[in-house]
Amino acid sequence: MYLYLFAMRIDILSVVPELLESPLSHSIVGRAVKKGLVDIRVHNLRKYGMGPRKNVDDYSYGGDAGMVIKVEPVWHMMEELKSEREYDEVIYMSPDGERLDQAIANELSLKGNIMILCGHYKGVDHRIREHLVTREISVGDYVVSGGEIPAALLSDAIVRLIPGALSDETSALSDSFQDSLLAPPVYTRPAEFNGWKVPDVLLSGNPKLIREWQDEQAIERTRLLRPELLNE
Repeated sequence: MYLYLFAMRIDILSVVPELLESPLSHSIVGRAVKKGLVDIRVHNLRKYGMGPRKNVDDYSYGGDAGMVIKVEPVWHMMEELKSEREYDEVIYMSPDGERLDQAIANELSLKGNIMILCGHYKGVDHRIREHLVTREISVGDYVVSGGEIPAALLSDAIVRLIPGALSDETSALSDSFQDSLLAPPVYTRPAEFNGWKVPDVLLSGNPKLIREWQDEQAIERTRLLRPELLNE
């Protein structure tokens, strides 16, 4: 039995909440939810949509193509949630936000309450970004159809760092980027397959030699694949 009095709370605001059902219900995130380590709630912005069709978007001023999420449904939904608790961060997933990295995931994993707003269509009325969000985060320099997949990605990066989410909590400490280096290669049984062998040092049973080999490999892989990380 798992009893946690101060589970993290993540509220996600979306126009298409169905897109978040599977990523947040399985694997590490799903298990963390079942353990009570995190409470993730997805809210449909159409609850506060306008008119009989519960519209949440409209054409943009200026005549540009694409629909823009209106400020009213977002404001009403945020006010409802804020009446129940205080939020450490209100995050908008945006391609022009700060680039998500391991340091940001580490920081957010220590928060208590996080709200994430998913954009869709052409984005959100800019007044939402000016007055209602505290932080904007990007998952890369590209555009996807909406913020739901980025929000799921951000949630996964955060939740796996919560103590108890991983069966072996030390596993997260050896992930790529935790120490600004890529992770070293990993192997499992069998020791040989198709003539491809696991490095002898990993079979040696010598923790000191294994650690030295892993450190060397991490530096070398970073130098070859992501040399800019060594200059940060």
